[in-house]
Amino acid sequence: MNARPIPTVTAFRRSPDGGRGLARDMRVRWALEEVGQRYDIRPVSFAAMKQPAHLTLQPFGQIPTFEEGALTLFETGAIVLHIARTRTGLLPDDADAQARAIMWMFAAVGTIEPPIVEREAVIYFEHGESWFAQRLRAVEERIRGRLADLSRSLGEADWLDGGFSAGDLMMVDVLRRLGGSDLLDGHPNLSAYVVRGEARPAFRRAFDAQRAFFLAAAP
Repeated sequence: MNARPIPTVTAFRRSPDGGRGLARDMRVRWALEEVGQRYDIRPVSFAAMKQPAHLTLQPFGQIPTFEEGALTLFETGAIVLHIARTRTGLLPDDADAQARAIMWMFAAVGTIEPPIVEREAVIYFEHGESWFAQRLRAVEERIRGRLADLSRSLGEADWLDGGFSAGDLMMVDVLRRLGGSDLLDGHPNLSAYVVRGEARPAFRRAFDAQRAFFLAAAP
């Protein structure tokens, strides 16, 4: 059997997250580190993201993309799921447990992340508007409702369903976007859950690599 080609992941040439590991290539880097897969990074500028060469890989002009031989993927959920299905370490062996891990991946990007990203958009783009405070309050109430549900489901467990899985990887990375806010303060179990995820050696390797990449691109 031929060895898999080394994947290439696109990332911001100069990430707007200031080196905090919040750009979405972080999820893909983390997944690859968890499974022990080497990978290459191809930096893409904001201008290049909107050019035909990149749009053939990512029709919405975003990052990351994932290229592995003839296969090209976009959307972090799809990329992480592919990594988890083709390598060992991110999905359990039991078929039902695998299905539940994938379910939590979908919950992370489909249920928990949308209002968090909406909050970011409100802060960035609507801050000077007369409705800003009311709009922000409404979005944060939706986030608090989702967090209460997630906190109840996690309970006192370390991970969402048995051992650490791709579902936890995606969920922790989504929750990290709330850093700097007080939205996790009412749920100590979720705060501890994020800390556990960030303490994983694979996360630290991915974070350090992304930060070094950011610093290397500094003017």
